[in-house]
Amino acid sequence: MSGRARLAVCAAVATLCAACALLPLVDPVGWVVQAAVLLAIVTGVGALARRVPLARPLTVTAQAVVALLLLTVLFAHDKAAAGVLPNLDVLLEFAELMQEGVADVSRYAIPAPVTAGIRLLLVGGVVLVGLVVDALAVTYRSAAPAGLPLLALYSVAAGLSQGAASWLWFLIAGAGYLLLLLAEGRDRLSRWGRVFGGRSPGAGRPPVAEGQSYASTAGGPAHAPVRTGRRIGALVLGIALVVPAVLPSLGGGLLGPAAAGRGAGGGGTISAVNPLVSLQNSLNQPEDKQVLNYRTTTSDTRDLYLRIVALDQFDGTAWKPSERAVKDVPAQFPDPSGLSPAVDVTTVNTSVSAAPWYAQNWLPLPYPATRVDISGRWRFEPEGRTLVGDRGQNTRGAQYQVESLLVRPTRQQLAASPAPPAELAREYTRVPDSLPAVVRETAEQVTRGAGSAYDKAVRLQDWFSLNGGFTYNTEVQAGSGTEAIARFLEQKEGFCVHFAFSMAAMARTLGIPARVAVGFTPGTRQSDGSTSVGLKDAHAWPELYFEGVGWTRFEPTPSRGTLPDYTLADTPSAGGTGGPAPQPSRSAAAPAEPSPAQSCAPADRRTGPCWTPPAHSASGPADDGPSPWMIALGCLGVLVLLLVVALPLLWRAWARSHRLGGGRAGPDPAARTLAAWRELVDTGWDYGIVPDESLTPRKAAERIVRIGELDGAAADAAHRVAASVEQVLYAPRPRPASGLADEVRRVRSGLHAAASRRLRVRALLVPRSAARALWSLSSRWSAFLARCSASRPAAAARRTANAVRPSRQRT
Repeated sequence: MSGRARLAVCAAVATLCAACALLPLVDPVGWVVQAAVLLAIVTGVGALARRVPLARPLTVTAQAVVALLLLTVLFAHDKAAAGVLPNLDVLLEFAELMQEGVADVSRYAIPAPVTAGIRLLLVGGVVLVGLVVDALAVTYRSAAPAGLPLLALYSVAAGLSQGAASWLWFLIAGAGYLLLLLAEGRDRLSRWGRVFGGRSPGAGRPPVAEGQSYASTAGGPAHAPVRTGRRIGALVLGIALVVPAVLPSLGGGLLGPAAAGRGAGGGGTISAVNPLVSLQNSLNQPEDKQVLNYRTTTSDTRDLYLRIVALDQFDGTAWKPSERAVKDVPAQFPDPSGLSPAVDVTTVNTSVSAAPWYAQNWLPLPYPATRVDISGRWRFEPEGRTLVGDRGQNTRGAQYQVESLLVRPTRQQLAASPAPPAELAREYTRVPDSLPAVVRETAEQVTRGAGSAYDKAVRLQDWFSLNGGFTYNTEVQAGSGTEAIARFLEQKEGFCVHFAFSMAAMARTLGIPARVAVGFTPGTRQSDGSTSVGLKDAHAWPELYFEGVGWTRFEPTPSRGTLPDYTLADTPSAGGTGGPAPQPSRSAAAPAEPSPAQSCAPADRRTGPCWTPPAHSASGPADDGPSPWMIALGCLGVLVLLLVVALPLLWRAWARSHRLGGGRAGPDPAARTLAAWRELVDTGWDYGIVPDESLTPRKAAERIVRIGELDGAAADAAHRVAASVEQVLYAPRPRPASGLADEVRRVRSGLHAAASRRLRVRALLVPRSAARALWSLSSRWSAFLARCSASRPAAAARRTANAVRPSRQRT
């Protein structure tokens, strides 16, 4: 196998190794086989194009065309011309699949099912990264920069996988990249031999005899391109460790990707720690935009919370919905779990309109809803009694009718509640071993002396909302790790997410089934009789289960929401539907639009803002920040921008290593001498000494010494290089000197020492001599156009000659 073929194989293997970090994101993992097959074909096309040989840009273009054809056959063959050739319909199909893929990524938990859209994102992304890696490492022979697209692929996967087996995937991805670097080093050795950095004979290095190259000598420091590759490799691997660590937590649910889906469905996650930072930014926004507007048949809307999703799994640092099966929306929902006929209920009909800008995969509903009339692709999850959008369906501008039950249990009914079913209790009282012991101890201390589970729940609520000394504060630090709840209990400052998460966790330690609900408080009554729900009405609250009543709302957040009547000591024993209670309001006069953010309302109203839900994401359930894929694309864009900015620096380092290492000049001593001179001239140019082609080497060296303010060893080195060039150019029998690479480095060190700080930075980051790369590209492009122009008359002449030859034979 040739060196380039070996390098191409290693480039494909490195891409697949980085792609392995995507394996924990989806299930099943058969997509990686498709990606490997397509990548192998694209790699083979590149190898054939380089053997023809085609020009480098044409080689990359041929690979890109073949990749597009393969993706067309795999994902849109029914829309393509002849089943293969892409057209406008194919491009539209790709756009729709990508949109669905982004929506599916936002909807499903990890591991997500491999829908058509997700499969296109995975396979197409791996093939695209593989094409870029092959172009950089093989076509343009720069394996070190090829680590940047590999880094982008690994960083996206590591950020989305939330650290699942992160060390394993990092080792695999790093091993693939190092394999690529080693293959490039072996390819260089096979073409040029082992090249060592030069040292002067006085430094202990044996002089090189005339006609003998450094490739035949032993010992010496590592070859400069190898050193550069090692440094870039170490930098890329270091960034690969740091980038996933600094990416924001990519949880799901309302604060990130939500749970929904077909078949087995999925569960998004809401982090109990990291997303709080983005929530604080939303809470402090001054504008309170309208999210929903509804009309309802009940005059008392204090308990008409609009519930979006229930989070019932807790691992110590995150609450998330369980992964449960979803099905078509039934005409009539099943009876609410645990609700006894003895409990007073009122049927309520509500007509809801969502704002045109509000895109949410979960449908806000009063709990418990018994029937929903809505158009679109919605699915029903029975356990949480929630509706979730399918294939990109969201609430943007949605209008729907909801029939729900207003459940009014009494204190006596809740206090007399029997033990819950064993299976339900086992699932909803589970807490991780990592939960700090102080959480259980505090719960037991607060509820000491309480008889029933209901009494304990009320004591927890009152401790948080009334007499525990807690303060509602959106500026509190979110904290991190499993100690977040313990830190909140100690500092006693937070907002609704802190209170809901903590009370639910403490209830579970007491053996009370608990989960966290996310949604909206009832909102503000408008002058036209409707009710407006704004961003500031977004809220989180705990739901506790009591057999005979079902899942029951509690309100631990101070000055937010409303305390349920069944938790108040002076509430009537019968929960009838008497006269309406005072309507909560955020302002004295009901505005036509929700008012801007105001200070906290009095505790008896309990109707102020809590946290701001995401609002602008068309594919995700919420918009507390950009979606994970937007973050990934942003990271990729930043990496591409950094690569573009670093191109002059990378080209300059590559040119210097080739000139001084002998890679470009080969074994010819004269060519190595001229390459060292060119590097000396370009080094002076980088430090502001513009080359003057009219000067002799001796005069040019004197000019560099004078303008660069060189003295001592650096000045002598410049003169020795100039003398060597004159020997090569003018002597009857040239005798090239050895150690010119060290002489040039000595001159460069002298220029660097004499230059100002600003000039040093410019010489490093924006070297002036990088203009030669543009000149080289321009000349190659002109030569290519000239060859194309010359080939047309030659081809015509050959056709004419071929036509004339048969006629001559006949004559």
